[in-house]
Amino acid sequence: MSSRSHPASQSDTFATPDSIDSQPDSGLVIVNYGKHMLVEDASGTLTRCVSRREAGNPVCGDRVRWTRTGDAEGVVESIEDRRTLLQRAVGESHYKPLAANIDQVVIEAATEPSFDSFLIDKYTVAAELAGTTPLIIINKEDLLGADTRRDIESLLQEYRDIGYHCLFTSALHNTGIDAFLAQLANKSSILVGQSGVGKSSLIKRLLPDLEIATSKLSAASGQGKHTTTATTLYHLPGGGNLIDSPGVRDFHLGKVDPAELGNGFREFHAWLGQCRFRDCLHRSEPDCAVLAAQQQGHISARRMESYRRLLELQG
Repeated sequence: MSSRSHPASQSDTFATPDSIDSQPDSGLVIVNYGKHMLVEDASGTLTRCVSRREAGNPVCGDRVRWTRTGDAEGVVESIEDRRTLLQRAVGESHYKPLAANIDQVVIEAATEPSFDSFLIDKYTVAAELAGTTPLIIINKEDLLGADTRRDIESLLQEYRDIGYHCLFTSALHNTGIDAFLAQLANKSSILVGQSGVGKSSLIKRLLPDLEIATSKLSAASGQGKHTTTATTLYHLPGGGNLIDSPGVRDFHLGKVDPAELGNGFREFHAWLGQCRFRDCLHRSEPDCAVLAAQQQGHISARRMESYRRLLELQG
């Protein structure tokens, strides 16, 4: 812990450049609280850091170069090259990065508070455009009646047909957890979804030492308590990392080049580039290979409607 009684600031750090170690170390951003972040070194030690303005804005999952400035305090000098970056739109033209260097976007849904297939589609598109793989989890399986279960199974088959893994879980009854852990093993994943779908309860099942981990974060941050509104990276006991992000009411994909939007739909890939017109947007153009594929049953009508809705949002 730091001997200071107040949070470190950029001006505090930069005022004493001689105190900074000459050789930056490599670290992993575990959580970003806004004004400061926690960086983990190779030994697993957490250091409370601020970031140089020229370093940009490190996010959870970033690999950074940082130097120590005091007892359990440091400054981030730069962000290492990112493999992937997942972000969401905030307003008309601004984006908020959610996490970096992830392999998999875990999209959690449930019938309570509501089931939104379009929200799932938006997340799958964001995952594809970010170069990551979607995994779809239907939580609160214990609340599903026979008819509802049949309807959701039918929907999930659309995703399975294009190569996405889909699982049912129940945090309450501890079912589906082993299969979920198997999909998370040795990957860096982010868990996203609507508020109220049970993400916190599911994470407690996945991480038996969660209370110890959050206590460690609280002590290192100097805030007294770890906030659940901060995107946080946890190491999984069987290998891999899981990033927990706060629940949202909705997810906005933001501005995407209409010509690139089709790349977010994996089932379009086999037919992209085969349309008569090179700038085809797969709406009603003649000799559109994607529309022909949908008419032949290779692309679901529901997913095609999601594509059209997203295309309309691009203006």
